Amino acid sequence: MEQWSSGMGAHPGSSGDETDRRTFLKQGAALSTAIALGPLAAAAPVHAAGSDTIRVGLIGCGGRGRGAAENCVRSSEGVELVAIGDLFADRLEDGRRHLSERLGDAWKVTGDRLYSGFDAYRRICALDDVDLVILTTPPVFRPIHFEEAIARGKHVFMEKPVAVDPTGVRQVIEASRLAKRKRLAVVAGTQRRHQASYLATMERIHDGAIGELVGGFCYWNQGGLWVHDRKAEYSDIEWQLRNWLYFTWTSGDHIVEQHVHNIDVMNWAFGGPPTKAMGMGGRQVRTEEKYGNIFDHFAIEYEYGDGVRVTSQCRQIDGCAGRVGEQLVGTKGTSDAHRTISGEGRWRFEGQERNPYEQEHADLIASIRGNEPLAEGERIAESTLTAIMGRMSAYTGKTITWEQALESNLDLLPKSWAFGPNPVAEVAVPGRTPLL
Repeated sequence: MEQWSSGMGAHPGSSGDETDRRTFLKQGAALSTAIALGPLAAAAPVHAAGSDTIRVGLIGCGGRGRGAAENCVRSSEGVELVAIGDLFADRLEDGRRHLSERLGDAWKVTGDRLYSGFDAYRRICALDDVDLVILTTPPVFRPIHFEEAIARGKHVFMEKPVAVDPTGVRQVIEASRLAKRKRLAVVAGTQRRHQASYLATMERIHDGAIGELVGGFCYWNQGGLWVHDRKAEYSDIEWQLRNWLYFTWTSGDHIVEQHVHNIDVMNWAFGGPPTKAMGMGGRQVRTEEKYGNIFDHFAIEYEYGDGVRVTSQCRQIDGCAGRVGEQLVGTKGTSDAHRTISGEGRWRFEGQERNPYEQEHADLIASIRGNEPLAEGERIAESTLTAIMGRMSAYTGKTITWEQALESNLDLLPKSWAFGPNPVAEVAVPGRTPLL
């Protein structure tokens, strides 16, 4: 829908790694269809070799990928890492070195189970003895990788967000519905949904502890994050994928990549996504080339049912006040959504809770073993689209409805998956960048 998407296409490169984007996706879709048309299991898939051991394949060996693999292995007994993959060979080696040292006996990755390149995800998903895949690459790859994993009959843990554009969101929704039919467990990296304090507080809110919800606020305001400087030997595509935080096509912008956590809490509280969004934002401080084409601040007003409004703020600028959290306002009180309730039903969470980054994996694995697979795919797709519609509104200066966002043909993927040219689209200008 936004004009800035038209410049994202990459021209074919000369690298042997070149794969035409549409052929790449068409092949994956054809494979998914062929597998999906086969008989659907009446129960969750049997674990490799008929054992209770959960064998895991990691796709994406960056910091979050390595952390997720550790969280998964440490969350439950009988979990082993048996394969890892990454687009870049050096990141694959980082993952091998780090995880082989950290996982002890749970490290079961042999030399022939180390995969790099654009097709690494396919090679891991094709392994018969992999029960669960962890998807932690840059967000642009999530719909493609998720679709492949479900087509291959794998349970999935995938980091948020799950797409960078509405086209990808729809792809995730369809794959999530197939996962339900195939009784495959899907958990997203929205760890607040598995955190004891959030669960206990939200239960009380839904039971009426603060009365009828009449408004809310959510924030992710912080300083800057890492930057991967460009090297002379990098092509456009390689640099953008290594420096993926700063390009809309790779990350979705920080409102999608990071602030989706808080937006998801709002959707949780209100029982679903908003009906419309009106936002603003800009690029005031991070203006150098290394910061790609994303904004450095956003402010969005989301409207939920009955005209209830939620204010959303996110910022990544050094030297400014920081705030990360949520606040809900009801007719009988207020709540921070995760620990306290003020007003008539005053209450404070005093219980114990496990590291939520481990708890989400423990819940996933328990659901697999108990044949009651968790199904979080559609939910996180909705929260991802909620963040995307906020970005769309801020980029264009227009009010965006849920239907406009969901039905948009906006597709930010490059024209080919190759280490070649990919000119950076211009930074969006509200009021000038039109809806398409």
